[in-house]
Amino acid sequence: MESTDGNDAKSEQRLKSAAALKSFMLKSSTESKLNLYDHLSRVLMKVMDEHPDNAVDVIEDVSREVKRGLFEDKQSTLRDLPQTTAAELLAEQQRLLFSRPEEADQEEELMDTPLPNVSEVAFYLEQAGVGLGREEMQRVFLALKQLVESQGLPRCRLWGKILGTESSYIVAEAEYREGEEEEENTEDAAEDEERDVEKEMNPLPQSAYRPPPTVPKEALGTGANKFAFYVCKEPGLPWVKLPSVSPAQITGARQIRKFFTGTLDTPIVSYPPFPGNEANYLRAQIARISAGTQVSPQGFYQAGEEEGDEEDEAPRDSFEVNPDFEGVPVAEMAESLSTWVHHVQHILQQGRCTWVNLAVKPGDDSNEEGEGEEKEEEPDEPEPEVGPPLLTPLSQDAEMLNIPPWTSKMSSVLTSQHALAVLRSNLWPGAYSYASGKKFENIYVGWGLKYSGEGFSQAVPPPPQKEYPSGPEITEALDPSVEEEQVLKEALEEQQAAQEEKEDTDDPEEEDDD
Repeated sequence: MESTDGNDAKSEQRLKSAAALKSFMLKSSTESKLNLYDHLSRVLMKVMDEHPDNAVDVIEDVSREVKRGLFEDKQSTLRDLPQTTAAELLAEQQRLLFSRPEEADQEEELMDTPLPNVSEVAFYLEQAGVGLGREEMQRVFLALKQLVESQGLPRCRLWGKILGTESSYIVAEAEYREGEEEEENTEDAAEDEERDVEKEMNPLPQSAYRPPPTVPKEALGTGANKFAFYVCKEPGLPWVKLPSVSPAQITGARQIRKFFTGTLDTPIVSYPPFPGNEANYLRAQIARISAGTQVSPQGFYQAGEEEGDEEDEAPRDSFEVNPDFEGVPVAEMAESLSTWVHHVQHILQQGRCTWVNLAVKPGDDSNEEGEGEEKEEEPDEPEPEVGPPLLTPLSQDAEMLNIPPWTSKMSSVLTSQHALAVLRSNLWPGAYSYASGKKFENIYVGWGLKYSGEGFSQAVPPPPQKEYPSGPEITEALDPSVEEEQVLKEALEEQQAAQEEKEDTDDPEEEDDD
C-alpha cells in the first residue's frame, strides 16, 4: 500500500510540473506575440512533413523559417508614402516653367524678344568646354523668359552662376526700365530732406572733427550701375533684384575675401568691416567681374556719337554696334589678344567708373569769402584719376603675380574650320568668352573671388640626421677583470721603470759634454 501511495504522489507531482511547464510555454512574447508551445509544435510538424537530412543540425534554420513564415503572412504589402523631398518640391515649382499660357499667340512669339538665343549660346559654350549643361541651360532660359515677362525688361541675358557653400546664385543681367532712375533719385532726395529736418529739430553739439567725404553713388544706367542684376537659387524659384552698388562697397569688397553662402541677408563678418550684407557684397563682386572680364571682338562695337566739346574731355561710356563689322578670323583671335577689347568701363580706385572731385562742395555759390579759401586749397586738390578708355585691347592688361591675365586657345585643332576662339581669364577664374564670326558671348561660372596666388603649402621637413659613426673612440668596451687590471698595472710599471733607466743613462753623457 505504501508503494502505491508513493507512486500516486509522484505522478501527481509530475502532472503538476507538466501543467506548470505547459502554462509557462503558453505565455506569449511581448515583442512577437508568439508562444513557445505553438512554435515548437509547428517546428516538429515541419520536421515530420519534410524529413530533412541531419535534422539536428538544421533545427535552428527550420525554427527561423517557421517564424519568418508567420510574419510574412501577417505583413501587409502596402507601404507608407515617404515625405516629399526637396527635389520633388523643386520639380513641382519648375513644372510651371514648361506650361504655356493659352493667351499667348504665335505671332507675338515670332517677334523680337529681349532674350538671346540661349540654346545657341549653350551650344557654343559646350564647344568651348564651359557652361551649365543642356538641361540646366534650358531651364535657365525658361526662368529668364519668366523674369522678362513678369518685370517687363527691355533686354536680359544670362550673366553666369556664382557658387556658394550652401546654395548657388544664377545671375541675370538686364537693362533698367524707363523711369527707374527717377524713382530712386526721388527716394534719395526724400531721405536727405528727412535728415535735414531731424538735424534742425534736434541740433547736436558741433565737433571740430570732419569725417572724410562720402563718394557719391553712380546713377542708375551709368558706370558700375549701368545694368540691373537679378539672382535666383534654382530655375523656377523667385528672382530677387540686387540693390545698386556704391563706391564704398566696391572698395570694401577689394579688401576682403569671403565665400558666398547662398543667402542674401547673411551678414558679412570681416575686417575691415564691409558696409552691407551678402546681397551688397554679391553686387560689388559682379561689378568687379564685369569690369574686368566682359570683352568682345575688336570692331564689333564702336564709340557712340557724342555732341559737345565738354563731353569729349570726359571718358566715353557709350558705344553702339558697328553695322560694318565683318568678323575676325578665329585663328587670329586665338593667337593675339589685341583682337579682343573691353566693352565695360574700368572701375577706378575711388570705386566709381567716373572720377569725382570730393574737394569741391556742391552748391557752394559764395564768391567773396570763398575766393581766398579756394586759392589756399588749390595745391591740396587731388589729381583726377583716369582709367583706360572703353574698347581698350586686352594686350594692354597688366599682369598680376607674374601670371598673364588671359589665356586664349581654339576649341578644336582637328576641325579648325568649325572651331571657336575661346578666352579664359586668369585673374578671375571662371570667366570665359568665345567668338565665332559675328557671334560672341561672356559667361562666368565660379566662386566670385579674384586670383590671389597659389595657396599656402607646408614646407618640406628637413632630412633626418645621420646615425653616429661607429669607431673605437665612442664604442663602449667591456670592463676588464681583476687579473687583466693587474697585468696592465705591471706592464705600465715596467714601462715607467724602463723610461727612468733611459733618462739616467742619458744624464752622464750630457755632463761629459759640458
